[in-house]
Amino acid sequence: MPELLSLGECMIELFADRPLAEATTLIKTFGGDTCNALVAAARLGTSTGFITRVGDDPFRDFLLHAWRREGIDTSLCRIVPGFNGLYLIALGNNGAREFIYYRSGSAASTLEPADLDQEALRQCRMLLVSGISQAISVTARAAVQVASGIVHRHGGDVAYDPNFRPRLWNAEEARAALTALLPTIAIALPSAPEESDLLLGVTDPAEIADFYLSHGVKIVAVKCGERGVFVADEGASCWVEAVPPRQVIDTSGAGDTFNGAFLHAILRGFSLRTAAQLGATAASLKVEGRGAVASQPRGPQVWERLKAYYG
Repeated sequence: MPELLSLGECMIELFADRPLAEATTLIKTFGGDTCNALVAAARLGTSTGFITRVGDDPFRDFLLHAWRREGIDTSLCRIVPGFNGLYLIALGNNGAREFIYYRSGSAASTLEPADLDQEALRQCRMLLVSGISQAISVTARAAVQVASGIVHRHGGDVAYDPNFRPRLWNAEEARAALTALLPTIAIALPSAPEESDLLLGVTDPAEIADFYLSHGVKIVAVKCGERGVFVADEGASCWVEAVPPRQVIDTSGAGDTFNGAFLHAILRGFSLRTAAQLGATAASLKVEGRGAVASQPRGPQVWERLKAYYG
């Protein structure tokens, strides 16, 4: 059984290197928050697996083969009639992005509790879910709740990134879903200030961490962009400064890359500070290239940059 499972939606990405209105060529790849995090963890050496539905359209084999090439176990993916979600992205100056999504009614959004392999979840060391996993449909939200409950009850750790997206649902719905999931969460990966302000009415990283810790969460990593990361558990807290990228090409998936690297380190028993440093370094390297997945760094590159910056 893989060490780290995630549940959610991964979509086809069509990329243009200029505004979509001007583009004549699109490059095909894939992306989705919880899947992006699996790639980051797998490239550092963690065994990973993905729980999702995959539509039987012409993109099916591309997605499955691409995930397997990244070392992601696809045995928990269910093939169903339907289409796979798609998004188009164009890049501007300084990593600015233009997105268009075609995902409503996608195969992954029809994921439901009946799709879950309960034995796999009972054996799972860590499960990553997100607010996007919850937001794509009512049935997917139920699948997140059931899967997280199984993992929690059988001694595994549930990691949760709120990853609030107003285009998918409103803040009231997101808060209700977070509240329902809180008793199962062991590791919280929120962002500040905008996201936590909308969801919790709090912007200070220490107060955000206190909120989660007071609800029984064991570890909190508050991602604060260029400010760095505030990490805390019941015994201690600290700031870890961000690693300045040498250039900014594409910021897509930087937070997902942090999540995957951070969780890889936690699974290895590293300290909170080292785990946050690893996540911050991987995220910095990621934004130096294009694509939520293609530009994710591998282990030797991450450790070399980490040692060069943090010492």
